[in-house]
Amino acid sequence: MRQQDANSLVWSDSLEELDWHELTALYRAAPLGNKNPADLETAFSNSRFRCFVRDGGRLVAVGRALADGVDCSYICDVAVLPSHQGMGLGKQVVARLLSLSRGHKKVILYAVPGKEPFYARLGFRRMTTAMAIFENQDLALARGYLSEG
Repeated sequence: MRQQDANSLVWSDSLEELDWHELTALYRAAPLGNKNPADLETAFSNSRFRCFVRDGGRLVAVGRALADGVDCSYICDVAVLPSHQGMGLGKQVVARLLSLSRGHKKVILYAVPGKEPFYARLGFRRMTTAMAIFENQDLALARGYLSEG
């Protein structure tokens, strides 16, 4: 595990001067799939809370939350570059988004299959009633995001 000087990290929620192609590359490297830069710009611009972490000017961690201000905040798209994983950055991003979401009656998080234990350590519990419709239902089923039935 690489040592990280916390003082070298720069935290921001600003979209100004964000390179959407750099963000796309972070998701690909994380690996959380191929996300179109224009789609990311729309998603992050429409999110109430967002978090960007830079190390030496390089984007190394991100996350966002859609929130209505009172009832529900939905944390999603949390990603950390592999070079910076295992140092607690993902936990810090989620903690910051949780803090920003304080006051909402519920905070929901959508996780990549297999990452549930990580989020359980942060206080999240599996919902028994969550359901979804995906653009590509068959692919979502194959990747473990949906169950039969």
